[in-house]
Amino acid sequence: MDEMNLTAKAQQIRADIIKMLYTCQSGHPGGSLSCVEMLMALYYRVAKVDPQNPQMEDRDRIVLSKGHACPALYAVLADKGYFPKEDLWNLRQIDSHLQGHPDMRKTPGVDVNTGSLGQGVSIAMGMALAAKHKKADYKVYAIVGDGEVQEGLVWEAAMAAAHYKLDNFVVMLDHNGLQIDGSNESVMSLGDVVDKFRAFGFECYKVDGHDLAAIEYALRAPVSGKPKFICCETHKGHGVSFMSDQAGWHGKAPNKEEYELAMKQLGGIN
Repeated sequence: MDEMNLTAKAQQIRADIIKMLYTCQSGHPGGSLSCVEMLMALYYRVAKVDPQNPQMEDRDRIVLSKGHACPALYAVLADKGYFPKEDLWNLRQIDSHLQGHPDMRKTPGVDVNTGSLGQGVSIAMGMALAAKHKKADYKVYAIVGDGEVQEGLVWEAAMAAAHYKLDNFVVMLDHNGLQIDGSNESVMSLGDVVDKFRAFGFECYKVDGHDLAAIEYALRAPVSGKPKFICCETHKGHGVSFMSDQAGWHGKAPNKEEYELAMKQLGGIN
């Protein structure tokens, strides 16, 4: 898929996210919209996955540690053919397989249940360690939020990943600078997060998190004996003018007027 088509695809994914959240009147638009290109770089360009065989043994594992952003993941999985797109409009319904946080028991393509912040990173590190023990060649990718990096177990996992030389492990940070209570700086400053991961023993990159080619380059860059950290600089609510860089859109659904305006900006069909 060429860059022009991928750009259009990102718009479509964002429109699907907005429609999902409007339909169920619940969920997290800001952090879902910010990580679209990160997920697309994996599912459309880099990761070894097969929608026709979600449990393929040698598949790469993708862990959305910031599980509240699952509308973005679900939209990508549906577009890739893991399940029918019509399922998206049942988000967060009690009888739906698309719950408010990812559930590997219910949703094809989900490798780990996530939602309790920080746990996904630790689980992903353990999966990468298991691959090393089995001498398997798959990689494990963990997508984390910057508010999530305030959790201590993220750094325990980082320390272990470097100690065990997990060069099959990639942590991707959705660095949009905002969390539910405001800016990272006002809640709990991360300082220079790239320097911190580098000090823990990671090979580090910083990229524009809405530039698919830049993300792909960092993902494909070779490493030896080190885990990889990619700081993706993003905008919370990216693609929708009134949601962009607004902490208030962390966890609320749009009303009818907001929905229609967002869909118009994204070129979506109501």
